[in-house]
Amino acid sequence: MGAASLRSPFRLFAMACALALVSACAGGRLTEKNMAPVIAPQTYDVILTAAKEGQFDYMEAPLTPADLRAALNYRKEQNLPMKTVLLKRGEKARIKDTHIVALARIAVALGFTAYLQDDNEINEIRTTTSSDQ
Repeated sequence: MGAASLRSPFRLFAMACALALVSACAGGRLTEKNMAPVIAPQTYDVILTAAKEGQFDYMEAPLTPADLRAALNYRKEQNLPMKTVLLKRGEKARIKDTHIVALARIAVALGFTAYLQDDNEINEIRTTTSSDQ
């Protein structure tokens, strides 16, 4: 068996996991908010890059999710613009579920809108909290 025949089951498994993650995030409910089209802004207040091991590059410094939250919170406390944050694919690391989940949690906690750009397509990270349900 070649490497190509082993990739197919893993690809199918990865797609199934991604589908399960998306359906879990939507809570099984298709609401107008979840189905609304993405209106991406022309510019972003903060641009992050995905780094290895679930870290983020912010202003050329690798940060853990906890450190990123502290840095963005500091930015917010200094009254610097913090309405939109874009996560891009890194040179050596692609955007993983750990990046998306961490950024979604930070976005809910700090009250900004998070977007991700992968393969030149921009998507909004939409979350629901227990008060939204």
